[in-house]
Amino acid sequence: MELTLKIVDADGAVLASSTGRDETFLVYRQSYREGDRVVVEVSEPGHVFLALDGAIQPGLVYMKECAYSLAVPFGDKRKPYSPNAFRGDIHRLSVRSTRSDEIVDRRNLALNPWDDHANRVLFPHARANVETRGEAVFAARNAIDGEKANDDHGFWPYTSWGINRDPQAALTVEFGRPVRIDEIVFYLRADFPHDSWWEKVSVTFSNGKTACFPLVKSGVGQAFPIEPCIVEWVELHGLIKAEDASPYPALTQIEIWGTEPPETGTSRLQSKTIPEAPTGALVDDA
Repeated sequence: MELTLKIVDADGAVLASSTGRDETFLVYRQSYREGDRVVVEVSEPGHVFLALDGAIQPGLVYMKECAYSLAVPFGDKRKPYSPNAFRGDIHRLSVRSTRSDEIVDRRNLALNPWDDHANRVLFPHARANVETRGEAVFAARNAIDGEKANDDHGFWPYTSWGINRDPQAALTVEFGRPVRIDEIVFYLRADFPHDSWWEKVSVTFSNGKTACFPLVKSGVGQAFPIEPCIVEWVELHGLIKAEDASPYPALTQIEIWGTEPPETGTSRLQSKTIPEAPTGALVDDA
């Protein structure tokens, strides 16, 4: 796979670029300016291991199309990221093709630290029908960025999906291709007593099935094995708030564990059997 990284300014001029076969690095020796974009190009859709800033964890993601563009965040949009991210006058970016063992192994398929509102190419992608006051620290993308610190709120690393007190709030995680999932883990925001929590949530799968999960007042991951199924998206909805004084339940992170189906992905994929779990089995905003 041919891979290209670029820094492009607000007028579309290429400020720096690097191209390689199966792996490439780009070191940009200037400060970012408002309007700059980071661009990733691939010769064919597929999985890549992406690291667009040294202060943000790399991510194994799926590119459904051949070009992805991320606007360098400024102002309020910078708040979901580490204070060190996208700052300074030297930046190291990298992208590489994935190895077969990175694809077939069971993993959190909902993880994407590079997601944002404008993203329609790089999966997984999270979107929601409501976000508290439209603020970046309460955006849907925060629920899949891998940041799980949850005993505070409103700034990195305590970002979350905030529902603006809306009981009809819903969050959708799209995978961009069929995946086989077998477990869902919820990390509630746990800045108690500021925060409330949900006693029950529902998840509808793209195959038309819906499951309900009971939750407790806790900041630890609440894991639910499910009957393995192949889906392209899941929607979190039906959020039943606990009867307590706080009006602010929120979600810090959702993990959706599973594998790539053997018949999808690149030719390097290998079949791997995952033990089936009984449906409904339990493990233990601002």
